[in-house]
Amino acid sequence: MEIFIAVFFFAFSTTITPGPNNIMIMSSGVNYGVKASLPHFLGICFGFPAMVLVVGMGFGSILEQFPLLHQLIKIAGTLYLLWLAWVIGSQTPKTIEKGDRNPLTFWQAVLFQWVNGKAWVMATGAVAAFTTVAGTLWSEVIEITAAFLAVAFPCVGIWLIAGAGLRQLLTNHTAQRIFNISMALLLVFSVLPVVEDILQFYFA
Repeated sequence: MEIFIAVFFFAFSTTITPGPNNIMIMSSGVNYGVKASLPHFLGICFGFPAMVLVVGMGFGSILEQFPLLHQLIKIAGTLYLLWLAWVIGSQTPKTIEKGDRNPLTFWQAVLFQWVNGKAWVMATGAVAAFTTVAGTLWSEVIEITAAFLAVAFPCVGIWLIAGAGLRQLLTNHTAQRIFNISMALLLVFSVLPVVEDILQFYFA
């Protein structure tokens, strides 16, 4: 329980702050509404804790042994995020109204966690910080996973509801366009630390 309480505050502060997941779910709330965005929302809320569990149970140590594999995942994830930024930024009110594009599905949101740079930092950081040599690894990892699961619904939900609220305010096409471009730029800025880490790995 002590680990759960400690990691709970860490999980809350890292989950509620801006990042690719929150930016994308807010954008989804604006463009598609709460109901249509629920699969995306649930995919984040269950997908990231599942990632923490897998990383904590040993996948993280594999990446430590093969750092090049980790860097390849980061590169693929960064390119995917930049593509998503373009998709969000290029959405026009006409496209939204016609429904030519759809929000992420549950499984797309689950799989997205594995190419999300912030998710990797959060998962590996939590496991490294809150597991102990003297403790039982599996029980500590389960507590860490439970903490992230507990905070996911309210923290990510705030961003979804905020997006849906903005949907009511962005009634003209120009405002919708500005919002989408702003979210795209925020998504680009969110991956810059990952890009810096990749460049340091290859050119340091």
